[in-house]
Amino acid sequence: MATFNYEQFQCCFLNWINQQQEDLEELVQALETNPGNEKLQILTEKGIKHFEEYYEKRARMSEHDAPSFLSHSWCTSFENAFLWIGGCRPSLSIRLVYSVCGSEVDAQLVEFLRGEIKGNLAEISALQLHSINSLHGNTVREEDKLSNTMASLQANGYSSFFAHFHFEDIADEPLAMIAKRACRVGQSGLDLDQAIDAHSHSLARVLAAADKLRLNTLKELMRILSPLQAVDLLVATKKLHLSMHEWGKRRDKQIGKT
Repeated sequence: MATFNYEQFQCCFLNWINQQQEDLEELVQALETNPGNEKLQILTEKGIKHFEEYYEKRARMSEHDAPSFLSHSWCTSFENAFLWIGGCRPSLSIRLVYSVCGSEVDAQLVEFLRGEIKGNLAEISALQLHSINSLHGNTVREEDKLSNTMASLQANGYSSFFAHFHFEDIADEPLAMIAKRACRVGQSGLDLDQAIDAHSHSLARVLAAADKLRLNTLKELMRILSPLQAVDLLVATKKLHLSMHEWGKRRDKQIGKT
């Protein structure tokens, strides 16, 4: 099994930031040139592929140190304040659809009154909206399940709770009992190392499940939306993620953190 270190974890994230910036520039250019549905479809598939590659890579890395991927030391405090199991909530993509749709309707009201058609998120059909609302409900329910799983892991509960998620190998003994039994604060031992390793592996599985939900939600949105609408959403998503990163860095400088 390959081994990883902190520098590689950080490099993985920074490479992902750079990849998002490159993808954003390509997507914005496509919206400006209006290349047609076939080209737009290729771009959305390319963007999804990059998400898949990133999630697969950090899934392998998180097997070695899952806690690092749940509270990113390579991210800014501002970014970390919005994290849900190592990333954004899957439902955020859906809420972005609603938000962008509303803002574009306002911006294009005059064009609508003239009967002009642009085909972006402002022109979501009733059928599309029904499918998106259904996806939203299903996604929130899955988020709640994972949130409950994470809450139980943080409380270091027992393995029987995780049967549905196939986390049977979690340590049966809560860390609190190991701490209580110790002769001195911070005392280590084989039982502690085994418990922490088991806990970390369980966290890695929750992270992988959360990433899978993030990816599947985005894929389903791409299926519901037209190629132009899908690119419109990807642009909004990447702009938000990249902006959060830059705002966080600026904030850290303002408070003298860096």
